[in-house]
Amino acid sequence: MVAPRANWKGYVKFGEVSCPVALYTAASSSERIAFNTLNRNTGNRVKREFVDSETGDPVARDDQVKGYEIDNGQYVVLEPDEVAAAVPESDKTLKIEAYIPCSQIDTTYFDKPYYLAPDKMGTEAFVLLRDGMKKENVAAIARTVLFRRLRTVLIRTHGKGLIANTLNFDYEVRSSQEAFEDMPELKIEGEMLELAEHIIATKKGSFDASKFDDRYESAVADLVKAKIEGRSLPKKKPPVASKPSDLLQALRESAGLAAKEAKPKRTAANANKGAARQKATKPMAKPKATAAPKRRAG
Repeated sequence: MVAPRANWKGYVKFGEVSCPVALYTAASSSERIAFNTLNRNTGNRVKREFVDSETGDPVARDDQVKGYEIDNGQYVVLEPDEVAAAVPESDKTLKIEAYIPCSQIDTTYFDKPYYLAPDKMGTEAFVLLRDGMKKENVAAIARTVLFRRLRTVLIRTHGKGLIANTLNFDYEVRSSQEAFEDMPELKIEGEMLELAEHIIATKKGSFDASKFDDRYESAVADLVKAKIEGRSLPKKKPPVASKPSDLLQALRESAGLAAKEAKPKRTAANANKGAARQKATKPMAKPKATAAPKRRAG
């Protein structure tokens, strides 16, 4: 098995302790189905080409520069060396600035996850940090330059190591007020709320990512297979939203279905096992006592 390649190497610093560490990609999209863009008429792949928006002429790579729009059609040109000089210098150190309770973590700000592991001779200091955070049930806020940007990183304990999530900046996260501003003030009580609680209770489980299917990937794979075999896939019926007038009845039906799914089915094998177990545990009848033979008078 090939060892994973580190995306970044540096140090994590807490107090005056510095520990060499490495970041490894925790999530990757490389296994997803990828498409190529083709010419419908020839079946050949097409290639992307940059053209001048006014003249329509192709623009060579050396003539392509970055620009910041300051007015409609007016740009400030930024040369590659100017952009490179503006990037903050990296000291390759994750400086822990604060520890926060795990209960305060707002996952809305999560960007990308990375596994954080000790590098070279930093195992003892790494374990010290990991176990201390685990005992106090806290996460660490750190800053460093990652991939040419100054990033804020949230570090948490994860199994034998640590996991580091780069965080979106506050200006990148939209306010939830915009999404919920048209939400009416409703209060659900009585049977409807009780039925909803019952349905939730019968469906309680535990998090297991291996049970989550990428339905898009599976659907595309089935479509590709069907196209190769010259057949079409059946069209799926779109779901229908429950009307407010039908909501109570839908909840009652859902509660009945959930109760049936939660109840273990009695199979013939289980029935036989139960009968055998009952027979085995049934107390044996005591033998009837026999009267002692009477003695004859001599």
